[in-house]
Amino acid sequence: MEASATLGLQSCPWIGPDKVGRKGSGFVRLPNRCLEERRVSTVRFGDPRRSRTLFRPEQAEPKISCSYKKAPGAENIHNSFDEALILKRKSEEVLPYLNGRCIYLVGMMGSGKSTVGKILSEVLCYSFFDSDKLVEQAVGVSSVAQIFKDYSEAFFRDNESEVLKDLSSMRRLVVATGGGAVIRPINWKYMKQGITVWLDVPLDALARRIAAVGTASRPLLHQEPGDPYTKAFAKLTALSEERGKAYANAVARVSLEDMAAKKGHEDVSALTPTDIAFEALIKIESYVSETAAVLNRSCIQGRKS
Repeated sequence: MEASATLGLQSCPWIGPDKVGRKGSGFVRLPNRCLEERRVSTVRFGDPRRSRTLFRPEQAEPKISCSYKKAPGAENIHNSFDEALILKRKSEEVLPYLNGRCIYLVGMMGSGKSTVGKILSEVLCYSFFDSDKLVEQAVGVSSVAQIFKDYSEAFFRDNESEVLKDLSSMRRLVVATGGGAVIRPINWKYMKQGITVWLDVPLDALARRIAAVGTASRPLLHQEPGDPYTKAFAKLTALSEERGKAYANAVARVSLEDMAAKKGHEDVSALTPTDIAFEALIKIESYVSETAAVLNRSCIQGRKS
């Protein structure tokens, strides 16, 4: 009899190797140590006179459920499990260098910041926040698009900066920022308290993603005329020209185009969120290790002088 794993698509990329629960239950979960380390106190954001909303980090409880029966696609599932373990091991190599610093993901709308951010938060035992969601809750409005409509983009940006300011005083967070967070220099001051990672996705791929799910949740796109792909691509091109240099301020860049080329893929859509999270960890590791080396050299030179 062949054992196969049945797991949710959203869970599999960030699985940890420790087993808990009843004997024979067939579940694999992150170790309790990780869950404890990710726990943060309830946090209040924004002006307390305006909002009394409290926020808690978004947390997933990843698991694999194994059933002893032959199932189609079992080989792919086992491959996903192997990739998840490799990702977890890489995170354990990177974690000591982070020293509790937060990770801020920046990039265009639709670049996968929230999806990749949740994976990173799980494997690093960090807590995850989506800055757009925090603004929505602080303002008491259900969506960014509605905030733009009821108030203005400037009003949203002001609240976004307040949220980032509050998050910058915390530790052990992965934060998925809004696509336009990079346009205000003050936001970089807050994000530079941690490590910034740019998810750089080709515009054509972004336009296809956004067109597939619709533009209703994208206030900068929804009012544009034309078919979803055409208006998404045109607006993304304009935004890229406006924000490109700002995104480049990130200390680490994950280029999906470069990743796809190295893996022999013709399209970046062949890359999985696990692939992207792993590459992000490699880029973070490179940055923090280089920074540590520079500091060590400075200390040695200081002692010699």
